[in-house]
Amino acid sequence: MTDSTLLAQLNWRYATKKMDATKTVPQEKLDVIIEAIRMSPTSSGTQPFELFVVTNAEKLAAIQKAASDQAQITDGSHLLVFAAWDNYTSERIDEVVDINVEARGDLPMLNAYYDNLKNSYVPRDAEVNYAHAARQAYIALGIAMVAAAEQEVDSTPMEGFDPSKVDEILGLKERGLRSVILLPLGYRDPTGDWLLPMAKVRKSTDTLVTYVD
Repeated sequence: MTDSTLLAQLNWRYATKKMDATKTVPQEKLDVIIEAIRMSPTSSGTQPFELFVVTNAEKLAAIQKAASDQAQITDGSHLLVFAAWDNYTSERIDEVVDINVEARGDLPMLNAYYDNLKNSYVPRDAEVNYAHAARQAYIALGIAMVAAAEQEVDSTPMEGFDPSKVDEILGLKERGLRSVILLPLGYRDPTGDWLLPMAKVRKSTDTLVTYVD
């Protein structure tokens, strides 16, 4: 296999179990991770989620309680909360159109495309639309973890939390959003992380991949 810096970075990263609470991720590294999230691809370019960067100690403590007291939330220097749209609406899709028009001009095909999107998405059940938006947030999550590894910043994706409580803590319902996943950022504590010395475990390529020629 050809040497790859990306593969080396992915081998370096792991779901960090113990963060060093004395270390803070520099703003310039955080900015790279946030920009990578902003640049992430999404279905029809809708970007149907928002990112909350939480550093407020009271909010972090409350979120930690809603997440089974996972220490990385308060030991890390920043907590990223991915919050998806609770539904697709004509207004939200029109905002996407406006951004496209500003960047590309008022193209007839552009308006026709998003009109079709509205006709397809808006009548659907809100829960179906939320699930679709949440999947777009997961694409951004994956890119965020790769970007963090590239910056040698540790991260731990977390689904083990009470979304309704996190929504309440951050006032998401009022903004038409629902929390999807948490991503603490920080630096590993080599003296306190039981997972760090363990080998990375993945399925073999032969098990995982089927070539269809």
